[in-house]
Amino acid sequence: MASFVVMEPPGRAAEERAVIVRDGFHILAFLLPAIWLLVHRLWLETLAVVLAGFVIGLLGAWWGSGTASIASLMLALFVGLEGSALRLAALRRRGWREWGVVEAGDVRDAEIRYLADIGPGHVTRDTVSDTVPPAPVMTAQRPAPTRSGPVLGMLGYPGRN
Repeated sequence: MASFVVMEPPGRAAEERAVIVRDGFHILAFLLPAIWLLVHRLWLETLAVVLAGFVIGLLGAWWGSGTASIASLMLALFVGLEGSALRLAALRRRGWREWGVVEAGDVRDAEIRYLADIGPGHVTRDTVSDTVPPAPVMTAQRPAPTRSGPVLGMLGYPGRN
């Protein structure tokens, strides 16, 4: 079973437009990093990967192709491993909020579990702030401090003799 992170957009009716992102290695992001990032609308990340590829090419021309091959493999491995984290960070920058994590076999099962968890009376954080008054804050009464003996031999608490 895989882990899926559910992201809800800001505003009402969030469950209709929620995005489910699988947490794990993405083979297409490893094989075609820039294209995978473009498909998922990660513009800044695509620009960074293209620039890093350009710099790797320049360094490969200077130091040799072996170094460039290893560096480009490491870049592709990074995008493959961190692709879902990059996608989640981009959604958070756009104001989306994380609903939670769902364990499922595939995306369809994750969507079914998410919709089953929220149920028909799903209340988002936005609607909670509009409809439900905040709960009163209850403070616990602390008991009066008792005098105790020294701690750790000769050392006591400051202010106590």
